Amino acid sequence: MDDFSLWDLMVSMFWFMLLVAWIWLLISILGDIFRDRELGGGAKAMWVLFLIFLPWLGALMYLIFRGNSMNDRTRQAMEEAEARQRAYIQSAAGSTASVADQIRDLSALKESGHISDAEFEQAKTKILA
Repeated sequence: MDDFSLWDLMVSMFWFMLLVAWIWLLISILGDIFRDRELGGGAKAMWVLFLIFLPWLGALMYLIFRGNSMNDRTRQAMEEAEARQRAYIQSAAGSTASVADQIRDLSALKESGHISDAEFEQAKTKILA
């Protein structure tokens, strides 16, 4: 272990980070290939085979030929996820407003004499539970 110098450690770290970057790039490209609705099955298979047999050249060619559309698909997926999240938040926040509306409607029914105080309290407890 005495012959493993700091330089050897730095070189090993470089190669490890290059491996991590390669795996990340490969997963990103494969995810984009299978997420693309415009690309046919045969073209998807060819890109995957190209990535398997000539990995660095295949990744480079994919980024050159389909890099812009890859970015567009990623942006579109993020926008759709954000829209779903906003819709969920609005529906959750809207349910709180509907509780207040229901209590206001109950109060109006009580004031107009359509329901008694006991019925009002029972309905209010049911709504708040």
